[in-house]
Amino acid sequence: GGVGVSDKKLRNQFNYSERASQTFNNPLRERPTVTEPPPSVGFNSMVTQWEVFDAFLEDIEVKSIAKDKSSQQQQKKPQAGGGEKEEEEETLKEAAKEGDIVHSAAMSKSLKVMERMVNQNTYDDIAQDFKYWDDQSDTFKEGEGTLLPLWKFFTDKVRRKHVTALCWNPEYYDLFAVGYGSYDFMKQGSGVICCFSLKNPSHPEYSFTTETGVMCLDFHPQHSSLLAVGCYDGTVMIFDIRNKLNKPIFQSTVKTGKHTDPVWQVCWQEEDLAKNLNFFSISSDGRVTLWTMSKNELQFTDVMELKLAGIANSSGEEAGEETSLVGLAGGMCFDFHRTSEHLFIVGTEEGKIHKCSKAYNSQYLDTYTGHYMSVYAVKWNKFHPRVFLSASADWTVKLWDHSQKLPLMSFDLGNAVGDVAWSPFSASVFGAVTNDGKVHVFDLAENKHEPMCDQKVVRKSKLTHIVFNPKQPLLLVGDDRGGVLCLKLSPNLRKTEVVREKEKEQAAAGAGGDAAVKKPPPKKRGAEAEGGGAAGGPRLSIEVA
Repeated sequence: GGVGVSDKKLRNQFNYSERASQTFNNPLRERPTVTEPPPSVGFNSMVTQWEVFDAFLEDIEVKSIAKDKSSQQQQKKPQAGGGEKEEEEETLKEAAKEGDIVHSAAMSKSLKVMERMVNQNTYDDIAQDFKYWDDQSDTFKEGEGTLLPLWKFFTDKVRRKHVTALCWNPEYYDLFAVGYGSYDFMKQGSGVICCFSLKNPSHPEYSFTTETGVMCLDFHPQHSSLLAVGCYDGTVMIFDIRNKLNKPIFQSTVKTGKHTDPVWQVCWQEEDLAKNLNFFSISSDGRVTLWTMSKNELQFTDVMELKLAGIANSSGEEAGEETSLVGLAGGMCFDFHRTSEHLFIVGTEEGKIHKCSKAYNSQYLDTYTGHYMSVYAVKWNKFHPRVFLSASADWTVKLWDHSQKLPLMSFDLGNAVGDVAWSPFSASVFGAVTNDGKVHVFDLAENKHEPMCDQKVVRKSKLTHIVFNPKQPLLLVGDDRGGVLCLKLSPNLRKTEVVREKEKEQAAAGAGGDAAVKKPPPKKRGAEAEGGGAAGGPRLSIEVA
């Protein structure tokens, strides 16, 4: 310690202490996996000298054509600067478009398949329900059934339009046509026809437009691409859905003859003796008309004029004058008999149903009185030769035997009935739709008084039409907002006659033979023998007190 020396110890700033730490190392695990190699296809090809030569010749020909076009245009309109070069490039582009792969038919088909694949993956759960769904609770609910909603078909171009017609294609059971128009006759507009497929619910396969609303349509049973259409202005037309042009191949006009009121139904018939295709139509103007396709135009023949029935008989000569003032009865619907081709029934606006014949066009064969408002649909049973159904705005569906003037049964559905349809698999099952958005499915073999299914399928909409699929347990319903809903029937709603007979035999065997099982007689008697019926098909047995 000398003078002026501090006692503070000087520390070396470079001293440091080492501190070591060790972190936890995660254990390594080996997980081997084995994957299947993607499928591969061997492709072999050989390019020959002449193929290369032909390709060069085609390229030289395309360039020479483009050069000739550019030189001709240059002579007509001389251009300065680089205009000649630009024009040559445009001509080359136009020539290249002729062999454009993107807009080719092969690319269009590939895109169509790809779109269906994407939709099938998107709606996979619905596709699985369509194929495999069965309501397991049906085994515990005797006499009841349900409807499972599947796809809903809609497109923006039909917004605020009514579904006025539904029809399945007779050859392709996944394809159906929908007609769009309006039942509100103060708000009429153009019409649309869309052909949807169950394979692509997101967009129609084909679509056509008409000047006025579409009111009815029908596919030809043999030539499945031909679609007959009836419109609000009385025009009938025929579309070929294979044709990409938005024009009918045949159309009635004022010059060739047409209806003066809306056409409510069209129906194809068998070819005539000259092998010409023909179909019938019915309209509010009181005419049932036969249309024949000739080489250039549609030729028409009035088969029957629907005269007002019941007025002349009640008040004699004065009634005859009144009838002449009133005019003809407005036809709303008709249906042709399955076996007797000359026989058909007609429903009218007055609520009358007339039985008519193609051979006797001056008078009705019979008239059935039971409805008090317009009859919207009449349908012959697909198996029983004498039975038909009628649906009316008076809230009722009635079952008729054409040999009796009064209905056999009447079903009050509590609202205006838009349409009715028989099922294709059973003689006793039919469905109906009402304005309150409900679908009613009856099975007369199970319950003659109440529907087996009474289900509301849409909200704030009126159901307008119903149709069963000819092969699958499906039905389509259309509403007044342009929507079409596909529904699947539960097992209790699609029982066939064979299934019912087996169930009855099992019940009888289980009860020791004490159960009262009523079997149909082996031989037909009386009136049953007149109609014949479908051999081996379901039979409808109706008892009238």
